[in-house]
Amino acid sequence: MWADIVLVLGSYIFGSIPHLPLLARLRRVELDGDFHENLWYRAGRVIGVIGVLGEFVKGVLPVLVGKVLGFDLSVVAIAGLAAVCGQMWPVFLRFDGEKGNSIALAMVIALIPIPGLVVVIPVVIALLVRTASRLITKSGKSGDKSIVGGPYSRSLPLGIFICFLILPFVSWYFGEPVEIIWCCSALFILIMTRRLTAGLSDDLKVGQDIGSILLRRLLYDRATARWRQ
Repeated sequence: MWADIVLVLGSYIFGSIPHLPLLARLRRVELDGDFHENLWYRAGRVIGVIGVLGEFVKGVLPVLVGKVLGFDLSVVAIAGLAAVCGQMWPVFLRFDGEKGNSIALAMVIALIPIPGLVVVIPVVIALLVRTASRLITKSGKSGDKSIVGGPYSRSLPLGIFICFLILPFVSWYFGEPVEIIWCCSALFILIMTRRLTAGLSDDLKVGQDIGSILLRRLLYDRATARWRQ
């Protein structure tokens, strides 16, 4: 039992490591709002990629450690969830972190590789839509958007929403144990909770319809105060 607690607590603390602010500090830049976008533009694309890779490591490592050491599958799944919670609500940043999408995807693929790769399909499609639109913009010379990374798009958060929404059903289809299905359901709830609540006070100051605000947050992962038409 104590070993289970150590694994779960250690996973949360590992997920809480503020590697994005640390990378920003190394490059002497300030972060505000979306940390990934800030790193991409202010610290450079190499640092931005390293930041994403760091989240992948934070999602994969707790699961691999739990599997290698022979922990019960349910405990490994909870440890993975704890790492994701650490990224979203880190103890080192006053429980106000990132959205948790990248670390959650990495954790799922490490935990259940085949269902994990299947649910990534909507994310890949969203990335292709996003890239295609930016290639058209580039060719038309109507703007200067980064093709890879860079500015916000609506297609990617929508693809991620679909990814986590179908995850429990895909896990069930592939015959995963019930504890894994519950873990996937909990992950969807956690990711959506973070979407709905992160910076919500700024949205409420705008004074728009609360239903519209919550819907945009749920589907597009974006605060209305920073919404880009």
